[in-house]
Amino acid sequence: MHTHLVLLATILLPLELLNAQDTTARHVEWSAYGRDASGTRFAPIGDITPQNVTRLRLAWTYHTGETGSPGDPRTSFEATPLMVDSTLYLSTPRGRVIALDPATGLERWSFDAKVDPHLHFGDFTTRGVSYWVDDRAPLGAGCSRRIILATIDARLLALDAVHGHPCRGFGTDGMVDLRQGLRNAPAYTEEYEVTSPPAIVRGLIVVGSAVADNNRAQGPSGEVRAFDARTGALQWSWDAVPQDSTDPAYRTWTGPRAHDTGAANVWSVIVSDSARDLVFLPTTSPSVDYFGGTRLGDNRHANSVVALRASTGKLVWSFQTVHHDLWDYDNASPPALVTITYGGRQRAAVLQATKTGQLFVLDRVTGVPIFPVAERPVPPSTVPGEVASSTQPFTTLTPPLSPHGFTADDAWGPTPGDRAACRAVMAGLRNDGVFTPPSLEGTLVVPSNIGGAHWGGVAVDPEREIAIIPVNHLAAIVQLIPRDSLKHAEMADQRNRFGFEYTDMKGTPYYMRRRIILSERRLPCTPPPFGSLVAINLRTGTRLWDVPLGTFPLPDGTLGPAEWGSPTLGGPMATAGGVIFIAGTIDRMIRAFDTETGRELWRAPLPAGGKATPMTYRIGGKQYVVIAAGGDGDFFGKSDAVMAFRLDDEAHQVE
Repeated sequence: MHTHLVLLATILLPLELLNAQDTTARHVEWSAYGRDASGTRFAPIGDITPQNVTRLRLAWTYHTGETGSPGDPRTSFEATPLMVDSTLYLSTPRGRVIALDPATGLERWSFDAKVDPHLHFGDFTTRGVSYWVDDRAPLGAGCSRRIILATIDARLLALDAVHGHPCRGFGTDGMVDLRQGLRNAPAYTEEYEVTSPPAIVRGLIVVGSAVADNNRAQGPSGEVRAFDARTGALQWSWDAVPQDSTDPAYRTWTGPRAHDTGAANVWSVIVSDSARDLVFLPTTSPSVDYFGGTRLGDNRHANSVVALRASTGKLVWSFQTVHHDLWDYDNASPPALVTITYGGRQRAAVLQATKTGQLFVLDRVTGVPIFPVAERPVPPSTVPGEVASSTQPFTTLTPPLSPHGFTADDAWGPTPGDRAACRAVMAGLRNDGVFTPPSLEGTLVVPSNIGGAHWGGVAVDPEREIAIIPVNHLAAIVQLIPRDSLKHAEMADQRNRFGFEYTDMKGTPYYMRRRIILSERRLPCTPPPFGSLVAINLRTGTRLWDVPLGTFPLPDGTLGPAEWGSPTLGGPMATAGGVIFIAGTIDRMIRAFDTETGRELWRAPLPAGGKATPMTYRIGGKQYVVIAAGGDGDFFGKSDAVMAFRLDDEAHQVE
């Protein structure tokens, strides 16, 4: 009887306690994008510490073979591998799934989904795969352990985790076409894609999508759907654009075609709480991003953290982080599920960092803010046909993670000429602070469309109750141009995030153009640091530390001072050893920071920017840190490398 009670107590132990017990285990896995279904990106491994992290050396490098060639569309290698059952699994932008030996980096198998390399997706990337175990299958049966891949061209595949072959009983010969059954169908292949790994909860694959930005008002719809992990059969579908008139949010979409609006999709990572039968969705802006005249109202459920019943897809609660989005302020960061000690008691919470440079901390069961939130007045729109929301939500306890305003007097540059040129550009823009709507004369938008906080997201140390968030400190120009006044010769197809981008917002009276505000020498006009790493004390909601992240390359190829920081697109990882790892900077480094102080402890060069989130595991009694260092063919360079580091007493090189 006593044995059964001990077993029951072990089963019921909170996940946080089980994780804490892993600290001394010889074998520690990384089984989901955020290490586990909660998405905290915290590894309960303490081998690497602030005292010994400088002994990290390269252990092995694996090359995917996808380096690209002149004329190829730009791909971005952003995968975070999984380590399960003593195997490392990763995916590539072109649809390859690769299984590696985690101790040596040697390939065990690969599968090629054969994504057409000549397609031109807005974000030609993949951030990883998912893993599922069929507890009904006989031990050792084929496809009893599965790798789930959502390809950039919107196919959902199930592969046998041992051999890499398709699970033929899933969908049609191992594949489900995610373009089928949408409320608004895509007009062409590149208009609808999937960039993030699905969530796996209670035998269901919960998958979102990415929709081409700012393309047309009735763009592809962004339904989140659940499929049976065994058969691929559709189980439920949920649409952030309300179609049911009894939903209170239905009335917050007004105008004759408001409920035909596209997007409001979930392109970031979905997290889950299986014990509570909940999945948490970070929803994005409705189409189009910068003009809402065809979808007036607050547009509730879009730009929100949404909790659904995992088994049924029914709405449990929804908290909106941006009303009537006009700035491309998607919830790009994955939520993180944590238990915090606040107000003298423990609270099950959802953390959501936003492009607006805020950290929302919500009750996991109700969605009610744990850290206080206030509605504050914001500037109105001056664009004909547009009605901006009169207020926006602001966290009142946690200060902004990144600046909420710059003026022309703040214009920065290393030389008087740089400062004068930046001041002239900034002085001519509408600028009433954060949430200033796009305008016909041009608006200074801060934070820019790459944040604030971005898709790199949050890492949480649950033992120290510290959240770590990378943020950008950049401003952008956004201008709406009446359709009949723009000469087509003025338009340029510049997908570079740091150059002007012109977009035909079909179904609206306007074109849009935007770019990060840079000097003629391509240096930011906003004061440094251009990017930073911020730590928030989750017991108090206050900022623990804020340090520059990375260094900025100068036009002559040298690097600027450390205090300048760097724009970043990649996520952090925390460990029980008190060390944070992050790459994602344009100076092509991976770094380690002290969790409690923010002091940089270690750095190592990469062949291209690690525009991804690192992961870690322990196997054979040794801890490894792994990063996809593939860049994107632009500011971050280009490579096909996956790199693993470990402490130098065992490090060796395998190419």
